[in-house]
Parts: sequence; C-alpha cells; structure tokens
Amino acid sequence: MKKYLLITLLAIISSFTLIAQENDFRIIFYNVENYFDPVNDSITKDEEFTPEGTRHWSWYKYNDKAAKIYKAIVAFSGWQQPDIIAVCEIENRYVLENLLKRTPLGDNAYKIVHKESEDFRGIDVGLFYNAETVWPINEDFIKIRFENQPNKRTRDILHFKALLKNKDTLHVFVNHWPSKYGGAVATIPFRAEAARTLRTVTDSILKVNPRANIVITGDFNDTPNDVSIQEHLGAVAPNKVDEHKLVNLNLGLNKNEYPGTHRYQGQWSMIDQFIVSNVMLKKENSVYTNPGKMKIGYLDLLLEKDDKYTGKKPNRTFIGFRYHGGFSDHLPILLDLELK
Repeated sequence: MKKYLLITLLAIISSFTLIAQENDFRIIFYNVENYFDPVNDSITKDEEFTPEGTRHWSWYKYNDKAAKIYKAIVAFSGWQQPDIIAVCEIENRYVLENLLKRTPLGDNAYKIVHKESEDFRGIDVGLFYNAETVWPINEDFIKIRFENQPNKRTRDILHFKALLKNKDTLHVFVNHWPSKYGGAVATIPFRAEAARTLRTVTDSILKVNPRANIVITGDFNDTPNDVSIQEHLGAVAPNKVDEHKLVNLNLGLNKNEYPGTHRYQGQWSMIDQFIVSNVMLKKENSVYTNPGKMKIGYLDLLLEKDDKYTGKKPNRTFIGFRYHGGFSDHLPILLDLELK
C-alpha cells in the first residue's frame, strides 16, 4: 500500500512540475564518445570497434555504453524531459534506435533524425525530438567541402526546422567540426571552412526572416574565442548582441562555475557550445533564452578525480585505446527556452 502511495505522490509532484514548465523547452547536446556497434561496416574504417579490433569492442560494452548515455541524459535533465536531444560521435541510425529500444528513453515519444555522412570512420550527428512537443517542418544535411583538399570528407551539419509546442518555429543546427588530429594549427582551415559553410546557411535564413529563431549546437573542436567561431561564423559575446546576428551563450557563462566541457592534459576547453540568433536574447521574442539558461553537466556521476593533474576530469569510455568503462570524454550541455 505504501508503495502505491509513494508512486501516486511522485506522479502528482511530476504533474505539478510539468504544469509549471508548460511553456519551457529544453535542448540537450552530448558528444557521446565513440558510440559504435560491434559490427564491422565494410564501407567505413570502424574495424577498431569490433571484438577483434584494437579496442576489443563487444556487445556487452556496447550495451553498457547505451545505458550510460541514458543515465547521463536523465541525471542531467532531471525532472524535465528534453524536447530535443542532439548527439554526435555516433556510428549510424541503428545505435540511435538501440538507445530507444534498450533504455527507458524509448518510453517517451522520441523520433530520430539521422543520415549517414561521408566521414571516413562513419561518425555522424543526429538528434531525437519529442513528437508530442515538436512538429517537424524540414530536415537537411549540409555537406562541407574543402577547396584545397577536394577528397577530404567530414561529418554533415544537421539542419532541423520545427514548430515548437504549436507556438513558433525554430532552426536547430547540430555540428561536429573537424578535429585537431594532425595538428591544431594544420587543421585550422578545416574548421574555418565548416564555419563558413554554416554561416552561408544561417545568413540566407536571416536574410529572408531577420527574426528567425536559430539554435546552433555541437562539438566545434574550437573554443568560442577562436577565429572559426568569432570571425568566420560571426558568433560573439552576449554583450555585443546588437552588433552581430549570432550570439555565443558560452561567452556569457561564469568560468569559475563552468571552466569547460572537455579536458585534455589537465586543461579544460569550451568546445561544446550553444549559439543563438540575436533576436532570441530579447525578452519580447516568442522564443527567449539567455546565458543563465545554459548549463554544463558538471555532475559527480560524469566526473572522476584526475590523478595526474589537479581537480576532476570527465569519466570517459576510453583512455587512449584502453577501455575505461565511463560515460564520455565530453560533458553534456543544456539550454532552456521560454516559449510565449
């Protein structure tokens, strides 16, 4: 009897919470770190993520990885179910379907947006959207081409346009820009090209509708102060909201509270970001947000002690090629929107 009373009480509290947040809209982005299935794909170079590969990837490890992705999302979002969950470093649609099938995430009305990219390792971006709060209008996958290396391939930029809770439309762009593998300086032109490609699309949207609601998120492999973000994409700090079309919310965060989303050799960097169109920082706008509505997942669950350097670091799945059994080498980020 006590068990059912407790369940009823939790349901009542949950319903009150949902009522209080009726006009809220939540987006989460998470680089889930090498979410591969253990099957060898003959088209891509994924051999290391097979039982016979260098990482000795197994179905047990794969299913444990799915469970940890679910736990990270739920622990971070708390009471409120995310309306959109954007992800990167996934192998294919199957792993997204498996996340819904094998975890309680599938108990919700989530639908998948995904397309295979031309990345040589088979790494893609994708998203889940809650079909009860999000009405899709259009989806597109933008390819990035490199003038000096025409044969080079990378992840697509996902462009998802939808109606939010029957109130207003939102453009969501999910990114995973080229990494610094091969040298940070040598790879600068690749991220610059990704930024210019994205800016061409956002400029065209804002030319047609200067008050378009745009949310850009992802792993940019560059910080908010790097040239690719500030100059090529044109995303600036919130205090310069009237000077540019795009605003980087990460530049409005308290660095003592949120030093970064990824840690390498003891140094945090803010490479997972939320960037919005400037109209969204105006309180009278139908879709409103500000830097205070962005959070980074500094949860004990997702962190561990850094024995080599001071402080804590993300509890990751792999350290080098050694299986560590954690969550991800990135922390998730979250953005709340107010709908009017």
